[in-house]
Parts: sequence; structure tokens; C-alpha cells
Amino acid sequence: MEQRQRPTGRDHLTPKSLHWNSRSGPNPDILACMADLSDFYELDALLSDEEQMIRDTVAKFVENDFKPLVAEHFEAGTFPMELVPAIADMGLLGMHLDGYGCAGASAMAYGIACRELEAGDSGLRSFVSVQGSLCMFPIWKYGSEEQKEQWLPQMAAGEIIGCFGLTEPDHGSDPSAMATRAKRDGDEWILNGSKRWITNAGIADLAIVWANTDEGFRGFLVPSDSDGFEARKIQNKLSLRASVTGEFYMDDVVVAESMRLPDAVSIGAPLSCLSEARYGIAFGAVGVARDCYNAALDYQQGRPQFGKPLSSFQISQIKFADMLTQMTNANLQSMTLGRLKEAHRVRPYHISMAKRHNCRVAIDTARTARAMMGANGVSTEYSPMRHANNMESVMTYEGTEEIHGLILGQEITGIPAFR
Repeated sequence: MEQRQRPTGRDHLTPKSLHWNSRSGPNPDILACMADLSDFYELDALLSDEEQMIRDTVAKFVENDFKPLVAEHFEAGTFPMELVPAIADMGLLGMHLDGYGCAGASAMAYGIACRELEAGDSGLRSFVSVQGSLCMFPIWKYGSEEQKEQWLPQMAAGEIIGCFGLTEPDHGSDPSAMATRAKRDGDEWILNGSKRWITNAGIADLAIVWANTDEGFRGFLVPSDSDGFEARKIQNKLSLRASVTGEFYMDDVVVAESMRLPDAVSIGAPLSCLSEARYGIAFGAVGVARDCYNAALDYQQGRPQFGKPLSSFQISQIKFADMLTQMTNANLQSMTLGRLKEAHRVRPYHISMAKRHNCRVAIDTARTARAMMGANGVSTEYSPMRHANNMESVMTYEGTEEIHGLILGQEITGIPAFR
């Protein structure tokens, strides 16, 4: 695929090109250059040709196919399921896994894809990361060969949609206290309990259910059409509206021993899945910040007040400088995290730092960008307020900002402060 051509920075502009006309708005050249500055340290130049191709492919899909639909789905509280075949055709579902119909892409490529997806909307990145990191990954890592061959190719093709059942109505940050129980009955297991705030619950064909048993924590593959399994969509959300979020209940749901993940034998198994997904969030938050920064920049360059563009005022330029600096910091963390993961040196606390920091950068950038658009910024015509609403959820799920701070605190001091 043809690569995007990068402007050459300040040399790309001339004094004449910097002229702003109150009727026609800013010269397009200045917008192109300033948008390019969202990668201030030219970090994308360090990507391989394949990683750049994946970046461009996903970015084009988001721009041409997803963004024209997102405002409508955000208002309706729905996810554009009609795009799932295209998402699967790009190889994005379970893209960082090897074999079984998966793309086998690098960890960095997966992160970059998440960055471009979340620049569109957190709901889009959530769909892809829940399918790949929370549902396909546990089968790939902890499942039997028969389970992998049965489920992964269909999930990679988008023919089977999964959801990840860990969080419960009364147990979020402390999943080890989960109330869901699985009781062995010969060659079968009987599951009882409920899960809440589950992405894709209601549209999923397969639930990865984590339960407490007499033998410890275990994971099970539970088809959503099982007797005694009921899923409901959570209504009236103010965040992640272009994503299906739900809850499900299990009343004496019977699954065969063959549906248990044989190598998932402790709470560490679901936590490892969360690390995979949190990794993608660290990149995705950079996409949010970039989209909000560019939206505010384009708006202020074309918005005249007192005879000149809003972007010419000192207070605006300081805000742009602060946003760009923080976004660059977030991008540096995510890409360093990617290389650590590829070198098999990444640890959960590395991911905690990047998820915590980058989500904070994303929500702060979204709020600042929204304010720089004035009253127009509350409209779905522009992305920052939608992103800000979404980030309220992203900062909470898969480990709150505070929990990740405590994970870092434990690594720093050697003292766990959770209890």
C-alpha cells in the first residue's frame, strides 16, 4: 500500500502560506503541517513497512467507513455491526495471535491498529480488543487444541462474537472475590452467577466466563444460547454509547468439561487477558488525544474572532503546546511499551503506567479541545466531547486510574496497599 507522505516541517511553509484570510480561512498547507505535528518526534518513522501499512489501512477504514456513521450510532446507543466483516477482512480480530486463522502481526502493529481505531471511537477499539485480547487470547493461551481449532478461526473471521465475563455487580476492582460459582457434576459443570458491564453482552455468541470453584478459579466457554443463560443490554449510558454493553445471568447453566479452559487454573489467567487488552488501551488513548487535538486545531484555524483566527491568540497557542507535549509523552510511552512487549520484557506494571498516564492525557486533551470549540464543541458534529465521555469509561474499565496507581506503588515500595 502507498505510504502517507510526510510534510517536511517548518520548511514546508513560507511566509505567504502562513497568511490567514478572514473569508476563506487558513491556507490548507498550514493545516497539513500542523496536523502532521501531532507526531512531533516523528515516532511513526520508526515503524516497519508492515506496521506503517497496517496503520494506513486502519486509518483509511476509520476515516472513510466508520467516522461517517459514528455520530448516529453514538446517539442511538448501537454498534455498527455491518462493519464487522470489513474489520475481519483487515485481519484485526486476534491480529496479534499466531495460527488458527489469525494474522500473527507484531505487538507494535496491534498497538498501532488500536491507536487508529480509537481515534475513531473507543467503542470501535473496544470491539476489536475484547474480541481479540479478552476472548480469543484466553482460548489461544489456555485452551485445548480442539477448542482453538473449533473457535478461533470463526472468531477471527467475525462469524462468532465473544464477550469476557469477569466483572460482577458487586465485584469490580477485586475480581478474586467473585460470587459466580461453577460446581463439577461428573463430566459437566453447573454455573450460577451474574456478570455486569460486559462489552458485547447481548450480541455475543460465546461468553468467556470466569468462576470460583472448589478447585480454584476456572474459565469456561459458554455459548450464549445455553439453557439458563440470559443477556440484557444496559440502557441509558452516557459513555461508550457506540458500543454494546450489557450484563448476563446464569441459572444452572450446564457446560461440558470439554468447555473448560484446561490451562486456566488461577486468577492470574483472566488478569493476563486484561494485560493484553490494557496494552491496546495505552495505544488507543493516544489516538483519542490526537483526534481531539487535530479537531481543535482545524476548528481554531478556521474560526475568526476579532478579525483573526482563534489560533493566533496566546492562550490558544499555550493550550496547543500543552496538548502536543502531553500527547507526545503518551505516544513515547505506548511505543516504548510496544518494543518491550516484542522483546518479551513487558511486565504488568509497565502496562499499568502507560494505561493510567495515557488515559489521563486523552481525557484532559478531549476536555481542553472541547472548550476550545466553545458551544459548538458539545455537538456530535465534532469528536472531542464524544471522546471525553468515552474516556470516562476507559479510565474506569480494565483497572481504574487508582488501581493502576496502586500497582505502581507496590512495585515502587514493595508494599501492597490494596487491603
